[in-house]
Amino acid sequence: MLQNYNTIMVAVDGSEAAEVAFKKAANVALRNHGKLLLVHIIDLRAFQSVASFDGVLAEQAEELAKTTLKGYVDEANKLGLEDIETVIEYGSPKAIIAKELPEKYKVDLIMLGATGLNAIERLFVGSVSEYVIRHAPCDVLIVRTQLDNKTPTGKA
Repeated sequence: MLQNYNTIMVAVDGSEAAEVAFKKAANVALRNHGKLLLVHIIDLRAFQSVASFDGVLAEQAEELAKTTLKGYVDEANKLGLEDIETVIEYGSPKAIIAKELPEKYKVDLIMLGATGLNAIERLFVGSVSEYVIRHAPCDVLIVRTQLDNKTPTGKA
């Protein structure tokens, strides 16, 4: 018996790793006739060091997120996907991706790009993908290779 995934969530941020994860997620959604949930989390902690934070930076981040998501939606439509939803959230990417969104949207597969953090950086920063793997209520796939299963350019 084959596993069918009805709602495939992919977190995107415009990075190369997210682009690779998106392409694989779109293909999984196509094969499963599933819904593609594109999410972008705006981490407010990034603005904490800005003394004059007045909401303008958050508004700019949201506009950039909308533009980024629109590009992904357009690309998914070209692939033949029709059931696509976008989500922009503010807060901790770890908790939102691992717990809140899977419950709210009945996600049964989360796909994330592999991060470039080394062991020392993960110790201090913590890896979003590592947290999601440990806490998500559904299957999680960490994408390391492109559609042809080759490592993205510039990676070992």
